[in-house]
Amino acid sequence: MRIPEFIRPGDTIGIAAPSFGAATEPYVTRLEAAIRKLEERGYRIKTVPSVYKSDGLGISTNPKDAADELMQLYLDPEVAAVISVGGGELMCETMSHIDLQALREAEPKWFMGYSDNTNLLLPLATIAGVPGIYGPCATGFGKEWEAPEKDAFSLLEGTNLCLKGYDRFEAPNWDEEETDPLAPYRLDTEKVLTGMIPGNDGLRKAEKEEQIKMSGRLLGGCLDVLELVSGTRFDGVKEFAKEQEGIIWVLEACDLNVMSIRRALWHLREQGWFDTAAGFLIGRPLAAFGQEMMGVDQYNAVTGILGEFGVPIVMDADVGHVKPMMPLIMGAHAEVSVSGNALEVAMSL
Repeated sequence: MRIPEFIRPGDTIGIAAPSFGAATEPYVTRLEAAIRKLEERGYRIKTVPSVYKSDGLGISTNPKDAADELMQLYLDPEVAAVISVGGGELMCETMSHIDLQALREAEPKWFMGYSDNTNLLLPLATIAGVPGIYGPCATGFGKEWEAPEKDAFSLLEGTNLCLKGYDRFEAPNWDEEETDPLAPYRLDTEKVLTGMIPGNDGLRKAEKEEQIKMSGRLLGGCLDVLELVSGTRFDGVKEFAKEQEGIIWVLEACDLNVMSIRRALWHLREQGWFDTAAGFLIGRPLAAFGQEMMGVDQYNAVTGILGEFGVPIVMDADVGHVKPMMPLIMGAHAEVSVSGNALEVAMSL
């Protein structure tokens, strides 16, 4: 891995829009507030035109323009890190215009974002050999900072690479309308981790007092995107995995229902992605949270496909679209430990 330098106050942070822009509310308010907070922290901010656009079809702007602006920021020697302004739906079309060779040859720098930004984070690690942060997008820094935002900057600044999960989370509530764009997290539900470990007859549920440990390279992101990218020129997973002692797969789903999750994992399994798995860290799913279809739920959708690898699987982790999200460095070596509902990820570069 080619390790970027950590950022420090006085550096310039670039904000790109390879997927959605921040042209409508509540994202305009969030971005304006985020830029103020980052400047107060001592950083200069450089944005590109697509950040403020929504003239594309399901994307901030023309995908080629979005890609050109992203590459401009990444290759700009004055920019120390790039943060995506948001997630979205069609960053795959932006990736068609990304110069992978230029990423391989460029000085490494931090890229941070989640959800649709998996489109870049995966090839950045597996093809360009540069770790990136699966963490908040730029608009996420507009609210008052809580643990996830502070943790994300501890990774960018290199002050703490050993992070712990959170005690409570926001259960998805499709009937509740969001009125305050800068609202704090609504931590209304106690987190309960579900750990599955190899036993004599396959996987068994870990007892509360049992400690689960995994060691390997972190890799993954949004399952909706990973299934789409697999087998394309942006893949690179199997070649990357051959050079590692094992991969800890970090997987979470946004729009997929439980059947789609099971199908996506089957697809990636048959692609050979999981052959060197050292363990799986599965985030709380958004659309599939609490869902059951024809006997398939958010748990056996995972274990029914991944159980054959004989490695630990930890589900309902603080990763992904069900807030709060624990930022993680994809491509970093990690020691993961779980005891009861306590999760710790110690990363090293």
